[in-house]
Amino acid sequence: MDIYKIIGIFGLLLISTGVLTQKKNEDLWYIFGGTFLLVYSVYIEDYIFIVLQIVFTLSAIYHFTKLKFKK
Repeated sequence: MDIYKIIGIFGLLLISTGVLTQKKNEDLWYIFGGTFLLVYSVYIEDYIFIVLQIVFTLSAIYHFTKLKFKK
């Protein structure tokens, strides 16, 4: 199995962990998982998936920073 498939699997596991964890930590899981899946998307050259992962990761970053600076 090549490294990019492992990166993709790891990203999927991180996002799944974010779904199952507490609300305050989920954005970090989404950010890292989305980034790993973005790397995999670029590798397989799936442009729809690349755009999806960019939007997903940016929205997680936005939500994380919004919550962080709200306090």
